[in-house]
Amino acid sequence: MNQTPDSQTADLFIIGGGINGCGIARDAAGRGLSVVLAEMNDLASATSSASTKMFHGGLRYLEYFEFRLVREALIEREVLLRAMPHISWPMRFVLPYHKDMRFEAETPTSKLLSFVMPWMKGRRPAWLIRLGLFMYDNLGGRKILPGTTTLSLNGTREGAPLNPKFLKAYEYSDCWVEDSRLVVLNARDAAARGARIMTRTEVIAAEREGDLWRIETRRHGSGETQIHRARMLINAGGPWVGEIIRNTVRINSPEGVRLVRGSHIVTRRLYDHDKCYFFQGTDGRIIFAIPYEGDFTLIGTTDAEHGDPDTRPVCTPEERRYLIDFANQYFARSITDADIVWTYSGVRPLYDDGASSATAATRDYTLKVNAEGGAPVLNVFGGKITTYRRLAESALEKVAAHLGPHGQPWTAGVPLPGGDFPVDGVADLVAGLKARFGFLDDVHARRLVRAYGTEAALVLGDAATAADLGQDFGASLTEAEVIWLMDSEFARTAEDVVWRRSKLGLRLTPAQVETLDEWMAARCRSASTAAE
Repeated sequence: MNQTPDSQTADLFIIGGGINGCGIARDAAGRGLSVVLAEMNDLASATSSASTKMFHGGLRYLEYFEFRLVREALIEREVLLRAMPHISWPMRFVLPYHKDMRFEAETPTSKLLSFVMPWMKGRRPAWLIRLGLFMYDNLGGRKILPGTTTLSLNGTREGAPLNPKFLKAYEYSDCWVEDSRLVVLNARDAAARGARIMTRTEVIAAEREGDLWRIETRRHGSGETQIHRARMLINAGGPWVGEIIRNTVRINSPEGVRLVRGSHIVTRRLYDHDKCYFFQGTDGRIIFAIPYEGDFTLIGTTDAEHGDPDTRPVCTPEERRYLIDFANQYFARSITDADIVWTYSGVRPLYDDGASSATAATRDYTLKVNAEGGAPVLNVFGGKITTYRRLAESALEKVAAHLGPHGQPWTAGVPLPGGDFPVDGVADLVAGLKARFGFLDDVHARRLVRAYGTEAALVLGDAATAADLGQDFGASLTEAEVIWLMDSEFARTAEDVVWRRSKLGLRLTPAQVETLDEWMAARCRSASTAAE
C-alpha cells in the first residue's frame, strides 16, 4: 500500500469523473485549489456519455415553470458555444404542429389550462406553443443563435419526410454537443492546471479524521490501494451519489436521488437535411430526431424509473417499441426494427423532489453540504450538461464557505482545449489542416477538427504521408490518433476510443475493434513494464 504523505493533503477530493466532477475539478484547479479526482471506470462512462447530445434551455421545462433553470441554461448555450466550437454547434429544430397535441397531464401549465380553459382537454394550443417559443428566444439574452420562425411544411424539404397531415411547424434554435468529449476536455484542462485525474480508480472507503477526510482508493487491474487526505470531499458520483452517501461516506442525509433511465435508438439516415425534429406525443411527452454522425439519425429519449445504479442501463424492447411508434406518428415512411443500427441508454441521477412521475422530476441541480462531525462533504444531485459550468461555480461557492475563498469565477469565456477559434471557424480550420497535411480527404480532416479543434495538427504530428500515421484501424482511425488519445485523453481500451472519444464504433467491424483493443492492451503492458 502506498500512503500519501500528510504534506500532500489536497484541498478537494472529487468522487466521479462525469461532467459534474470534471467541471468542478477544472474550475477548482484554475482557482489554485489542489484537486484529486477518482473515477472508477473511464471518464464519462455512465450518464455523461449517454445523453441526447444537446445543450439546450429545455423548452419543455417551461411547462413546469422552471424559469430559473431554463434562463440559466439559455445563457449558458452561448457561453459554451464560444468555449468549444469544435465539439458543439448550433442546430435548427423543427416543431411540427397539429391541433391534437397534448400536455403531459401533471405539468403545472396543463393543470392551470384545464382549470381556466376546461374545453381544451389537455391540448397544446398553437398560441401557447408560440408564447413558449417567444420566452425561449428572449429569456437568455440570445446573441448568436437565430430566433423562432414559422415554417410551411407543404412542399418543403422540412416537410418532405413527414406525414402530410402536418402542414405547419415552428423552427427554433438549440445546440449540439459531443457529450463525452466535453467531459474529457474538462478533465484535460483540470490536469493542465494541476489537478490529479485518476481513472479506473475506485473509492472503497472515506472517513473523517477530525478536519480532514481519509480516502482509500483501489486501482482496477493492479489492485493497488492508496490513502489520500483532503480538506473537503465532493460526491459527484452521478447515479451512485446515494450509494456513496450511504455506503462509502456513511453519513445520514435526508436527500435522495431518483434514477431515471433515458434510452435512444440510432437508425440509418431518415432524411436529407441537417435540421432536427421536435416531436410531441399524444401522451404529452416529447422526443427528438437528430442528424447523427453524417449517415444516421438519433431518436430519443424515454423517461423510465431505474431501480439500481449497478444494473447496466439498456434500451429495453418496450422502450425501443415506444420510440419507433412515437416517431412513426410523424414520419411518412414507417421506421422498423431493421432500420436500427445501435441503441444506448443512460441513467439520470435526479434530485428526488417527490414528483409523481419520472418525466415531472426536476432536472435542476441541488448541492448539499454535510459538515456534521468534522470535514465537510458536498453531495451533488442532478444537473444537466448545459448547466455543468454554472453548477461548478455554485459548487465552488459552497467550497469557499468552508475552506475560505480561492480566486474568482473564471471559466466563462475561457476555451476548452482545442476550442480557441471563432464559432464560425470550422471550415477555415478544415481547409488549413488539409493544406498542411495534403494526404487528408475532406471527411477525415473534418472529423479531426470536430474532435480536436486547433489541436488536430498536434494529433497528426509531423506526418508527411498517410503511412506516417502508423497502423490504420479502419474508418480513418490511425495509430497516431490512438496514441494521442492514450497519452493525452486518458483512453485505455477500444471502447473508450470508439464509443466515448469518438463514435467510430458505428463504422468499425467487431474484428477491427478487437484488433484495436489488442493493440492498446499491448501498449499499456509495454508502458507498465517500462515503468517498473
